Order: sequence, then structure tokens, then C-alpha cells
Amino acid sequence: MTSPIEYLKGVGPQRGEMLRKELSIFTFKDLLEYYPFRHVDRTRVNLIRDITPNTDYIQVAGRITSVGIIGEKRAKRLVAEIRDQTGTMELIWFQGITWMEKTLTIGSGFRVFGKVSFFQGQPQMTHPEIESLQEVGKETKAYLEPVYPTTEKLKARGLGGRQIGKLTQTLVAQLREQDLPENLPEEILQHTKLVGRFQALQHIHFPPSPEAWQAAMNRLKFEEFFIAQLRMGLIKSQRHRYSRGVVFSQVGELFNDFYENHLPFQLTGAQKRVVKEIRKDTGTGKQMNRLLQGDVGSGKTIVALLVMLLAADNGYQSCLMAPTEILARQHYANIAKLLKDLPVNVKILTGTTKKSERKKILEELASGTLHFIIGTHALVEDPVIFNNLGLAVVDEQHRFGVAQRAKLWAKATIPPHVLVMTATPIPRTLAMTAYGDLDYSVMDELPPNRKPIQTVHRYEQTRSQVMGFIRSEIEKGRQAYIIFPLIEESEKMDYENLMKGYENVKAYFPEPKFWISMVHGRQTNEIRETNMQRFKDHDTQIMVATTVIEVGVDVPNASVMVIESAEKFGLSQLHQLRGRVGRGSEKSFCILLTSNKLNNDALERLKTMVATTDGFKIAEKDLELRGPGDIEGTRQSGMLNFKLANIMQDREWLELAKDMASRIIDTDPDLSSANNLRLKNYLQSLQGKTAWSKIS
Repeated sequence: MTSPIEYLKGVGPQRGEMLRKELSIFTFKDLLEYYPFRHVDRTRVNLIRDITPNTDYIQVAGRITSVGIIGEKRAKRLVAEIRDQTGTMELIWFQGITWMEKTLTIGSGFRVFGKVSFFQGQPQMTHPEIESLQEVGKETKAYLEPVYPTTEKLKARGLGGRQIGKLTQTLVAQLREQDLPENLPEEILQHTKLVGRFQALQHIHFPPSPEAWQAAMNRLKFEEFFIAQLRMGLIKSQRHRYSRGVVFSQVGELFNDFYENHLPFQLTGAQKRVVKEIRKDTGTGKQMNRLLQGDVGSGKTIVALLVMLLAADNGYQSCLMAPTEILARQHYANIAKLLKDLPVNVKILTGTTKKSERKKILEELASGTLHFIIGTHALVEDPVIFNNLGLAVVDEQHRFGVAQRAKLWAKATIPPHVLVMTATPIPRTLAMTAYGDLDYSVMDELPPNRKPIQTVHRYEQTRSQVMGFIRSEIEKGRQAYIIFPLIEESEKMDYENLMKGYENVKAYFPEPKFWISMVHGRQTNEIRETNMQRFKDHDTQIMVATTVIEVGVDVPNASVMVIESAEKFGLSQLHQLRGRVGRGSEKSFCILLTSNKLNNDALERLKTMVATTDGFKIAEKDLELRGPGDIEGTRQSGMLNFKLANIMQDREWLELAKDMASRIIDTDPDLSSANNLRLKNYLQSLQGKTAWSKIS
């Protein structure tokens, strides 16, 4: 199965190179795992008169009645007409014109298959698969013929979906059962009643019946989920068994004093549960690796602070690393304010910390007199030496690279406990799949003093009413955000739109009665920080910005957010942006402003935003609309590159796979029993093939 693809009959060096470049097919195994995206019952031939605007793919048979080349240069195309006993249809080629023109002689009979479109009421097919009627029936056909995804470049070189199918047929015909040994334990096959691996890989390509195809599909989907769950479960199990961690054995004076006398509000049930989970983790002598997931405003910082106090009570230092300077400063301001009456030394270290101040901080850190250090990635630089780092809190971890995090852990002889916080709600199914190697806490309650944000959708023609509403809120002493989209492919256009929007806002809100801050990615850090600070200090009433304010700007007085061209934003981004308001005690509003032309997906996103402020419901919907590959921070995890399984549509298989993997890990964590020998061999054969993203 590891033979290079060019050694397969019918491939050769040139085609081999094309398959490598275009489809990443390097070996026989890669071709076998390049699955068809649909199957067609090629025994069915339709009539042209039966084609309707709802027809998708279809197969018709007839004779060619005309052939000709139309247009020049890029618009050049070959147009042929095929007629059966009921009507005519156009066939069009933009590529491979010379070869097709030789093939299509008038009067010759063909069977054509492809996707139907309509032009001026007439059906047509672009780049159909085509087969001479003289050839039909010469070879034995599978009941269902596979259709493979391909590219225009491959089609031009004679490697369309049909040709890939023929190569796969050649490969499958020469395979024997010993080439594809079973990798699932016998008891799992019996329990799930799944077909064997060899049969599944044959029938996923060339099924003798629709039922055989479905059985192959079920087997391979389960296998994808099961192997992923097992690998992550083993990582977690090994860490729990073998990784050393510092022990926080006591809950001491600092923790108790803060909890009883300085906590600004009652903890929610969710916060209490998470603190308990962390206390249990940090007392075991194993390194904690916990993902703390909570919606915007659910109070993750208080939880982090309580754990940092727990570390200090046990004689250990803590650091909190944030992705931006403004977020680090905000954490510092909040934590310093909460600890002002306690004997805790807390400092901030960022790229802009003055040299003299930096020297003092580094000395205190090395001597152990500094308890908490809060900062940006400046914390991972070489001169930063801890006396005894016991806890590392990482905020919004997907913004840090693996290498940056690893440098932080290297600053302690025993790896510190790791608490990773994210305000991007991750649906349970996705968390189970992408973060299965981490312990996982969810804070799904908002503090009692939070008022829900009212969200409305408005069209462009109501802009003046929207601006009037902002004015009325400003007159009450509140502030407002106006956010413009940022689409990286058109940076220049985005910038022009932003400047035009800024001038527009200024026309509605003229100086000196109103003052406006503007924040965008082209500004220097210094200007951006200054403009944000002016808004925080209430020197300006309106902030016009791109999505750079998505994470971490906390202005409790801001009560309105207008999101311009809201249809251009993803759901999770809209939710993150909305979380910038509603941070004070006043009622807050989020206005989604859009053009009149909206596609169904955009409408669905806007409806979801108006209907709920629950980040987990929004994340589920986002997953449903976009698929897991696009969810921020999971793409690089390498755990969602399933070829067949879909974590939304195949949840039952995912749950079953997780359950089966857990049972094996609980009873045989080293896979040393005879029953699990197949699995162990298979996992060893996969070593180094997948980029598993581990937090530590």
C-alpha cells in the first residue's frame, strides 16, 4: 500500500506528478482513501424532455447533430448539440477543445453524463463525461458507478472523475485481504455489527448495491471517529499517569481572605464547579492541562485569579499571558484593583514596559518576591526567569503558537499547571473531537447582574433612524461602537470603505459636540492603543473600528454596537463583537446593519443572532452552517480532517466511538492485551502522519 502511485498500471511518471500536485495522492493507499463524493446508477438513461430546472446530475444518450467552435481567446468554447428521440441539449467545452472536436463526429452516438444548467430556457451540460455508444456494455459496470472530485488541470490531462475511477478499479482488483488488515478489535466489530475493513474499502468505491455502500460508509465513519478518539484519549491517559506536576496541597490565607472578604459578587454555580475541578486537578501531583471555556462575560478572570491565589498560598508564582497589550493591561487593571487590600505583588510586563521598570520586575520575578506576572508574549522571552512558576494561565490560546507556549513551560523544572481560557464557545461535539486530549470545563452561566443584550437586524435604508438611536443613547451619557468588516483579500477596499464610513459617521456626529475614535489594523500599535484608551476614558463617545476590537476591550459605559455589512461576518465573530457591549449595568443594544441583498446563509446567521445570546447555541449553529474546518483555532488541530465522517450529521457514531475508545483506555491503557494488538499495530503504522495539536 506504500508503493508510489506512478507504479500503478495506467499512471506512470507524468500522471503520477499531476496526482501528487493536484490531489496529494502519493501512494496506492492515498488513492484507495480518495473516496468518491457520489455514486451514479449508470444503468439509468433519462430522456432530454424529462429535464427540469430542478434536475441536478443526469445521464442521456443520443446522436451528435452539430459541432462548432465559438468565440476567441478566453471566451473560446466548443459547442455541440446532442439529440435523443425527445429533444436536444447543448454540450459545452472550454478546455480540451481540439481533442473533443476530433472525437465528436456528426451522427455518432454517445452517452453523456454531467450537471445540467439552463441558458435561455435550454438545457446544457458543461464538460460532461462522455462515452461512445459502441463502447457501452463492453466492460462490466458496478451497479453504482463512483464519481470522484477532480480539478480542471487534471481533466485537461485526461484525468477526469471517470479516469480516476478506472485507476481505482485497477487498484481494488489487485488488492487482497492481507493488504488491508483489520484494525478494529473483534469485540467492537461484533458489538457494532460493522463490516470488515477490506470489504468496506472495496464497497465504498464499487458497491454492488446501495445497502452495501451504506454499510461501508458506516464502518469507515466509525473508524475515523474511533481512531481520533483513541489517539487523544491515549495522550490524555499518558499525561494523567506519567506527567509530573506541582502540588497545591492547601487552600490558604490568601485564597480564603479574598473569597470571604474581597469577592465583588457571589460566584455563579458554574464558577464554583470549575474552581472545584481545578483544585482537585492541582492536588494530584500530575500536571493539569485544562481548557476553560466560557461565553463573553461569564467571569473566567475571577476563576483564574482564585487559582492564582491558590498557587501563591502554596508558595508558587503564576503568570497570565494575553494575546494583545490592551487585553493584558485590562487583566492587570482588573486584578490589581481586586487585590489592592491583599499582600500580593502583581506586575505587568509587555513590549512597551520601560527598561528601568523591566529590570526591577525581572529581579523580583527571579527572587520570588513577585507573585503574579501578567503580560503578552513578552513573558516567553529569554531574560524572563521565574523563581518557581507553578501556574500558567493562557487567554485566547489559539492566538499563540505551540512554540511560544512551549517556551513558557520550559521556564520551570516541573511543568506548571496550565489553564487555557477561551471566550469562543465551542460546541460540545467539536470540543469532544478537537480538544479530547484536554480536561475540559464549561462556564455556561452569566453573573446575575448582567442584562441580556437586545439584538435587532436593520436594512441600509433605515440608517438615519439607527444614527438617531445612537445620538439618543449618547445624550444619556452612553458610548457606541460602529464596526466595519475586514476581508483580507481586499485590504485596500476595506480601508477605503472604513474611511468613507468614518466620514459618514462624522457627518451625523459633527465635532465639537461629538468626538470619535478610530481604530484599524494599519495604525501603529501606539496610535491604536491611544485611540482605544481615549474611548475607555470617555474622551470620545463613538469608536469606529474594524474587528481589531473583537477581543478584550472592556468599556462598561458602551451600550450600543452597530455592525456595518453584518452579512459579511461569521456567526462566532458577530457574537464575539456583540460581547463588547452589555458589560455595564445599563441595557445594551446590538444593531446588525445590512444591504437588502442577502443570501440564505447570511439570513440564517442574522436570524440566529437576533434569536439568542447563548454562545453555545450560536456555536452549534455556526458549526452546522460552516462545518468544523472553519471554526477558529480548530483547523490546525489536525483532528477534524475526516474524509467521510461529519461531526454534526454523524453524532451517534461519534458518541459510540468515544464510548468504545474510553472503555479500551480504561481497561488497557497500553494496548498490551492480545485483543488490542491490531489497534496497537495500526496506531504505530500511523505514527508521525497527523499533526496532533497538544496544548503543552
